[in-house]
Order: sequence, then structure tokens, then C-alpha cells
Amino acid sequence: MTIQVFGHKSPDTDSTGSPIIWAWYLSEVKGTPAEPKLLGEPNTEAAFMLKRWDLPKPAIIPGVEAGAPVVIVDTNNPAELPANINDADIQAIIDHHKLVGGLETKGPIDITVRPLACTATIMHDLIGADMAKMPKAVKGAMLTCILSDTLEYRSPTTTAHDKAVAEALAAELGVNVADYAAEMFAAKSDVSDFTEAELLRMDSKEYEVGGKQFRVSVLETTSPKTVLDRKAALMAAMPGVAAEDGADQVLLFVVDILNEEATLLVPNDLVKTVAEKSFGASVSGDSVVLPGIMSRKKQIIPALAL
Repeated sequence: MTIQVFGHKSPDTDSTGSPIIWAWYLSEVKGTPAEPKLLGEPNTEAAFMLKRWDLPKPAIIPGVEAGAPVVIVDTNNPAELPANINDADIQAIIDHHKLVGGLETKGPIDITVRPLACTATIMHDLIGADMAKMPKAVKGAMLTCILSDTLEYRSPTTTAHDKAVAEALAAELGVNVADYAAEMFAAKSDVSDFTEAELLRMDSKEYEVGGKQFRVSVLETTSPKTVLDRKAALMAAMPGVAAEDGADQVLLFVVDILNEEATLLVPNDLVKTVAEKSFGASVSGDSVVLPGIMSRKKQIIPALAL
């Protein structure tokens, strides 16, 4: 059977590009038939990557069949995967997030979890000398993933190795990193076609804090005003999104890539408490600026408190 390779729901650039990279490696290098898949529509930056490198958009699947062979990338969290993921035949996990627990496999598998900024960087290392065989378009996806997850090296998750791999790929592809990243971030910042509910779910993950279920949403942008101009409508949409998704509250962080800060929308006292206890912020209105906060994985999630 063909192995399905996929990342998390609400696929960002890494969860769109890494399945393409690993499916290529399994199929073309290891001789094991594999196909990249998506668990939802890719975000605007990921869609830009597919178009820029002329890569076919992976098929979107609603779930997985029992016994189907799969490789999970860019997550190990069952909440971000199909509800019946443990019925599948999980053959490998490649990730750069903390271990959450809850996944169950049919037997021993290969698991690679490394403290790097991007899954694609891990894949670069695993592929090793066979990188020489990788098509230009797939290398372009790898570069895009790394620049996306590191926010062009601005994110505190960035390691020297992530940067070295990206710089080597850019040189090989003849890409100017600053110019290309600007194109990527412009694509990511164009959210005009999305409803408020879609924006709240676009790059979001579920976490429990102090007995409360939160959908923690991040919008990374070079044009925060475009998002913040919709602040009232976004806050009005939060209760409905939370109710539909089984959460108590949506936390929306609008990350200003260029100024390296985040704005947290504060629609009620619950979120005010989160802002004050988690980040030591002083909240006086319906939003609060959090200087230096850019990474959900490294700065937001570990700090959340009630």
C-alpha cells in the first residue's frame, strides 16, 4: 500500500512542504511508494510556495482508513490529527515539537524529534547525501519551510543549523533570502479573502490550561494593521468558533514579523487574566502588545497560565 505522509490540521508551510519532501524521499530514494497529503486547505503562504515552485497541491483527505500506512510529520499531537489516527498503521514520526502523548502504533517505529526550528531541517539531515538527487522544486519547498518556521531567522526557535541549511539551499537555488522571505510574508499577510472564523482557525492549536480548553491562534504578518482593523469582528466571532470546536476560549496572537512583537486580543476577563498571569502584561483595553513574543511553541504555550 502507498504510504500517506501528512502533517497537522490547518496546514501551514511546514505541514504542506514536509509531506512533499518526505514522500519524494520515500518514493524516489527508498523505493517505497508514498504520497503527500493535507488535512485541510493550506494557508496563503503555503499556497504561494506551491505556486512559486510549481508543485502540485497534495490531495486533502478527510481522515485515514484503519490499517492504512502513514508517516506523521510536524506534529505528534493526536488533537491535530484525524480522530481515528490510532487505527492507522503509523510507520514513522518526524517532528520538532514537544512530545504530547496519545499516539499508539502497531509495532516499533522510527521516531525522530529534534530541537530544531523546522521539520524540513530535520529531513535535510535524515536525507543526507541523497539531497544531491532532490529536484530543485522540492529543495525550494524545503527552503520555504525553514524560512517560514524561523520567520527569516527572527524566531527564537531558530538554531544556527536551521540558518546554515537555509543559506546553503538558497545559494544552490540562486535565491536571495531577504527578497524571497518578503514575498512569502506578503503572501501570508494577505488575509482579505478569509472570514473571521477562518482566520481564527487558520494557524491554531488546542491546549488545556488550568482546566480550560484554549484554541491558541497565531497570525504572523508584516501588516498587523490589516488584521487589527478587524479586531471587533474577530472578537465577536470567537465565542462561536470556541463553541463549535469544543473550547472555552480562542486566544488570538497577531505576530508582527518586522517589529518582533505580538498583539493579543482581549475580549473578556478570562483572556485578561491569561495575559496578566502568563506574560506579566498590564491590560487596560481590548488588546495588549507583548514585545518580543513571536513563537507559539517556545514563548506562548510554555508561558500560558491562569
